[in-house]
Amino acid sequence: MKKYQQLAERISHQIELGVWHPGDRLPSIREQVGHSGMSFMTVTHAYQLLESRGLISARPQSGYYVSPPAPTTTPGMSAPLLHQENVDINSYIFDVLQASSRAGVVPFGSAFPDPRLFPLAQLNRSLAHVARNTSAVSMTENLPPGHRELRQAIARRYAQHGLTISPDEIVITTGALEALNLSLQAVTEPGDWVVVETPCFYGALQAIERLKLKVIAIPSSPHHGIDLSALKQALHNWPVKACWLMGNHQNPLGFTLPDERKQQIIDLLALHQVTLIEDDVYGELYQGNQRPAPFRAFDTSGITLHCSSFSKCLVAGFRVGWVAAGRYARRIQQLQLMSTLSGSAPVQMALADYLTTRSYDTHLRRLRRVLAERKQKAWQILRQHLPESCVITQHDGGYFLWVSLPDGIDTRALNTAAINAQISLAPVSMFTFGPAGLNGFRVNTSFPWQEREVQAVRTLAKLLRHAQAMSS
Repeated sequence: MKKYQQLAERISHQIELGVWHPGDRLPSIREQVGHSGMSFMTVTHAYQLLESRGLISARPQSGYYVSPPAPTTTPGMSAPLLHQENVDINSYIFDVLQASSRAGVVPFGSAFPDPRLFPLAQLNRSLAHVARNTSAVSMTENLPPGHRELRQAIARRYAQHGLTISPDEIVITTGALEALNLSLQAVTEPGDWVVVETPCFYGALQAIERLKLKVIAIPSSPHHGIDLSALKQALHNWPVKACWLMGNHQNPLGFTLPDERKQQIIDLLALHQVTLIEDDVYGELYQGNQRPAPFRAFDTSGITLHCSSFSKCLVAGFRVGWVAAGRYARRIQQLQLMSTLSGSAPVQMALADYLTTRSYDTHLRRLRRVLAERKQKAWQILRQHLPESCVITQHDGGYFLWVSLPDGIDTRALNTAAINAQISLAPVSMFTFGPAGLNGFRVNTSFPWQEREVQAVRTLAKLLRHAQAMSS
């Protein structure tokens, strides 16, 4: 944990214990520097982190004060445990994504990072090299599980982060979404119960709908992640077959679970013999010196299918993902042969070629730095212009911010108004099939924050104030 995070956690714990009460003025940044011995920037960052969590608030010319408690003890945790036998959300998600993709729309609702951050020239050189040096026969050698050299390169990436995974259990897929879908299909039958978070990546809900599965939604909080007690309740009361979770830079809320919580979840799922489908597409987009460990790192029972891709960290258009599937690798290959057959052979070979150049880590370091800078700038702009009733949650890593709104604001109506104003959002209704226990929307911060984006935030602030007035 970084120094500013340590200070933020210490102050948060003091607030929890009653050392500081709602309305109390905290020591000024200068005073805190003197008390803690930390730098001015470290203390400032800690206070900003506490403010983004809604624990403290800044008053102009006065300082930082402890915020009053939220209406519920932990945002998102007071929601009832949702369970439903039929999920019907795909048509709504399709409509939102179609509207968001129109030309000229400010892409706050986009799921993909700014494509100009990708090393397209180097990737194109790898594609050209493959085209010049590949025979017609070699193009047919990439049926499931996929190109051997690419699977070896992915296995080496795992090894760099302390995980020993054989290339033979890695199946290359057409993006992470296919990896996740095939994994879910491999371990369930129609009518089985599946656990997801709420809110969660909408692809999970679409997959559940397509496969005719039953769903149990466990509340998650922007600050604390999944409600472990609710997960225990679900596993005790229902014959759950699979659990679909994100432990790192969760979409849409952005949190990363601490290692202790990941271990607890793995132990709980292993106890009930429930397979974990891990969506780890943002794992490489961390801040600091160390990649956060995936759930797979804590699994000694072989219950985790670890899914990821290059779409969020290298290039979106190539649509190359994979699953480290363990004992399910053969079953997933069989399912893939009945659907997409295999991913693009030239693209797989080009990625394998690029990864041998050792440019990937250089690219990732630059990408992480730029994403962190843009996210911080976005947080400052949103905080400056949005109404005080909006709580903007910021976590290290990834490129999303979560904006929490008062309960009375209809995010579907807000999204429609935003689209009419040429602004796309990702409202909470995209990420849940019922009440999520919190209200808000996700913002993509990966694009340059220039005058167009600032003007879009000003417009959004006006829409929010109007929506709030209508709800009161």
